[in-house]
Amino acid sequence: MNNRTIDFAKMNGQVPAIVQDAQSGKVLMQGYMTEEALAKTKETGKVTFFSRSKNRLWTKGETSGNFMELVSITVDCDGDSILVKANPCGPVCHTGADTCWDETNSSKTGFIDQLRSIIKDRKNNPSDKSYTASLFAKGINKVAQKVGEEAVEIVIEAKDDNKDLFLGEAADLLYHYLVLLEAKGYELDEVMEVLIARHKKK
Repeated sequence: MNNRTIDFAKMNGQVPAIVQDAQSGKVLMQGYMTEEALAKTKETGKVTFFSRSKNRLWTKGETSGNFMELVSITVDCDGDSILVKANPCGPVCHTGADTCWDETNSSKTGFIDQLRSIIKDRKNNPSDKSYTASLFAKGINKVAQKVGEEAVEIVIEAKDDNKDLFLGEAADLLYHYLVLLEAKGYELDEVMEVLIARHKKK
């Protein structure tokens, strides 16, 4: 949670809470939180709201089992709304839809941003138990070498029809590529900017 203070008094004790899938980035639902709902969310790790229709605290999934596991909470610039990032354990809407706007929520590419944050943390706060930190400690040449090795391995697996092995090598390559970007001090967004610029030229 950031350092901003939530002004519950300004909002008559109930603050809008927007819930976003931590992995896909998809907006899942909106609810309202009181101080008690926010405290319970932090305590249990399960997103909890104040239900205006039931006039009580309501943990999403308490009936269906489709809980939303808390990842982070951020307060907006005016202190009168909350952004909750969570991992849903099933459909979010009571209708059975993935979101309350009847959108499909299947992409997991948002996890890349989480992984990038973890990689950056391993670089800035190294640990003897961290494989990622050990790569940074060995220097840029070793990191680049690992990317080359993983690239060769995925090419080899591409020639066969073993899905699990291919996806495993694809994951290894993507991970080591992100480590290389961090080692070089570049952001993935900068790579995206190059791709976007190329796309605009077509």
